[in-house]
Amino acid sequence: MPHIGKTLTALVGAAILALTVPCAPAAAEDGVIRVGMTLRMIVENGIKYGQMTRDELLAANATGGINGHKVEVILLDDECNAQKGVANANRFIEQDKVHLIVGSICSSVTLPLVDVTARAQVPMISPTSTARAITEKGSAWVFRAAASERYFAAVHAKYLAENVGKKVAYLYTTDAAGISFATAYQAFMKDTYGVDPLFSAQQQETDVDFRSNLLKIKSLGPEVLALAGQSDSISRIVTQALEVGIPRKVARVSASAASNAPVPETAGDAVIGLIFSAAFVCTDPRPEAQAFVKLVREKYQVRCPDHDFAQAYQTALIVKAALAKADLKLTDASLAADRTAIRDALASIHDFQGVVPGKINFCAAPTPNAATATARRSLSSTSRAARNTK
Repeated sequence: MPHIGKTLTALVGAAILALTVPCAPAAAEDGVIRVGMTLRMIVENGIKYGQMTRDELLAANATGGINGHKVEVILLDDECNAQKGVANANRFIEQDKVHLIVGSICSSVTLPLVDVTARAQVPMISPTSTARAITEKGSAWVFRAAASERYFAAVHAKYLAENVGKKVAYLYTTDAAGISFATAYQAFMKDTYGVDPLFSAQQQETDVDFRSNLLKIKSLGPEVLALAGQSDSISRIVTQALEVGIPRKVARVSASAASNAPVPETAGDAVIGLIFSAAFVCTDPRPEAQAFVKLVREKYQVRCPDHDFAQAYQTALIVKAALAKADLKLTDASLAADRTAIRDALASIHDFQGVVPGKINFCAAPTPNAATATARRSLSSTSRAARNTK
């Protein structure tokens, strides 16, 4: 792991302290839009994109608020831990009386939040969670700004099957998005080509040694190694694959988490050749993309913001657009009606164009199959962009 200097250590410590010390919630104020945010902020990037998302929402207050209403943001760290995420959501709903929840970054946290928010009838939107089950739970209260992992898997599977080979070994962790990627990849290969996995194994997200399974994979002579998990696990697998002697001619492909900045930072040269698709790359030449990159570089000192940054920022823009469309009363008595109005406003978002390539369309249906075409078009363009940066 990279060394963390004293300044960052102090920053992380202060952030965690501020986020975890219990305090009595302030009484809900009439006329104020309350947004609860639960994000993974245990690393420097997480702290910065959490701050950026909060800042973008609060920026509305400098110009009189949204339709004249002040915006209040309660930001908590869930550490990519499902129990902490659920605790944060329950606090938002029961104590802070929020109108909307933003989160989480991690699919393994977002999945249980779907049930919590559906029971309480509170709208939620995830910036980056890609596990397909999130929008297959039947909740009309959940939205996400990211494409489902099944689209990422289909793009990779088709491209590699036609250009590299169909002998695929799978090694993935208990991370929900990683499971979604690996299972969708396997299903696509079976349905499209009639091919079963050469090898498939799952390990714990907290595991640090993947060599035993990688040695088994090496002995089978795969053409493709499909790996998935959170960024730490992806870094370990690509590093250890080289250590056990899996040649670089074996294509490595991973889920969207591979685009996160910590992967190349921790894996070093082992990451060279790793194939992935992402919602955003900082070399995107579109003017709106470069304006965003400039903002993040100058204000948050991040040289090359990854897709977590871009999708978090885009989510803030979507939220502001939905809040502006919603007819809100913002009293204690109108809380349930206001939450419904925000949900309906989110469902009415169509052809939204932000910093991420492609247009976003939401709908009121609990399982939005109608978004497939748009998601595929967007994903195809970002896949090309990711390959062009190799």
